[in-house]
Amino acid sequence: MNHDTVIILDFGSSNNQLLARKIRGANVYCEVLPFTTSLEEIMSKNPKGIILIGGSSSISEENAPKYNPDIFNQGIPVLGVGYGMQLMTVELGGAVEQSKCVESGKVEIALETDNELFSKITTETNCWMDSTFQVSKMPSGFNVLARTRNCAVAAIGNEEKNLYGVQFHPEVMKSQTGIEIVKNFLFNICRCSADWTMASFIDASIEDIRKRVGDKKVLCALSGGVDSSVAAALLYKAIGNQLICIFVDHGLLRKNEGDQVEEVFAGQFGMNFTRVNAQERFLNRLANVSEPEEKRKIIGEEFIRVFEEEAKKIGKVDFLVQGTIYPDIIESGVGNAKVIKSHHNVGGLPEHVDFEEILEPLRDLFKDEVRSVGLGLGLPEYLVWRQPFPGPGLAIRIIGDITFEKLETLRETDHIFREEVERAGLSKSINQYFTVLTNIKSVGVTNNERTYDYTVALRAVNTKDFMSAEWTKIPYSVLEITSSRIINEVKNVNRVVYDITSKPPATIEWE
Repeated sequence: MNHDTVIILDFGSSNNQLLARKIRGANVYCEVLPFTTSLEEIMSKNPKGIILIGGSSSISEENAPKYNPDIFNQGIPVLGVGYGMQLMTVELGGAVEQSKCVESGKVEIALETDNELFSKITTETNCWMDSTFQVSKMPSGFNVLARTRNCAVAAIGNEEKNLYGVQFHPEVMKSQTGIEIVKNFLFNICRCSADWTMASFIDASIEDIRKRVGDKKVLCALSGGVDSSVAAALLYKAIGNQLICIFVDHGLLRKNEGDQVEEVFAGQFGMNFTRVNAQERFLNRLANVSEPEEKRKIIGEEFIRVFEEEAKKIGKVDFLVQGTIYPDIIESGVGNAKVIKSHHNVGGLPEHVDFEEILEPLRDLFKDEVRSVGLGLGLPEYLVWRQPFPGPGLAIRIIGDITFEKLETLRETDHIFREEVERAGLSKSINQYFTVLTNIKSVGVTNNERTYDYTVALRAVNTKDFMSAEWTKIPYSVLEITSSRIINEVKNVNRVVYDITSKPPATIEWE
């Protein structure tokens, strides 16, 4: 794919994906690479610009991450953010010291000069600062571009060499004009073209897949989740019935989900599609098992066995499809991973299926981009915007042992909760929401009769990266009607509670 590229070199920032998504949102392609990446590899990608971003480390620490200083002599614009500005300063002959007046959080910066990085930005703007260090000696050829009340050097620049640094974080939402600063770097300084679109990605991917696959066969373990569904739709668009999809229905899916997957891929698309109804087999293996990790292990192992059995009926295939997306690559710390990783939906991929190569058609995309591709390929919106769902499915949303009756109870409560969230117009503003069937029974009264039934917990969170999350303040009116419907419409439930714990200390899932 021919497009302008910006490299983000990560020195331990928790915001690397956030910055990358801001750049992608401006229709410029970027890659996040660890600071251990060689300069030769970076230059082989022919970048139009490089951004250095780090965490809370100080460049003066003994084991502070460093980089080849030749990166500043390649004739390519470089922007240092936070720690990246410290690194640039020191490597180019300046100095950094502990700040006497620590500035952290939202601060007002004042611009010192007119320059391309702050083009069309008012002289005073709010930005998010997170540093206890500041520049004490400027590198040769650099000017101060911005300051704050307590920080005399909040931004620096060498306009002749297109080298810039900011002590604050333009990528976070609390930086008032952060996205404008990022765009100024991309378009005014790096001269990037806004040529990264999902329509162009689809066209280029189809061409690439056809060249790579030729007339060979491709096997896809279709979970029905967003990533595997979009990967399957993209492969089918490229190679038609050379793609063989196996959907293992373990009986642990949400209400109507298995039927919806079959309807879309076998019905709407007419794919070479096999649905394996294995609910009884999985429930037998899970009988009387309560420990969460044991549940996960059993489900992962059984999935592999079922998939292998079905794959052996097909015989040799040339390619196996994985729904790997870009955050998987970034979080592995590897820029060009070739190893089969644990499948994020099912807990593991088969070791004994006969294939030669792996296809990862979505490995360059973030989740929001995956969804855009799915819509562009004609997948229905309810599938593309499907809630994140763990590989073990409802098994880890039932506390304690699993039975068919408990699964049916949980399916109905989950369906009601999702229906009411969607009806309230909140489905796209909440990152994940679901119900949990707890192992707690309590006394209640229904139709003037004493009951002793289960407690259902509602869970809803908002998050940027799923590494941390805040519980969602759903309106009381939505919680009230959800609770009322669950109590009145679902058997064996007489109490509904709302989980108001963030991550950390809690995890998003209960098990």
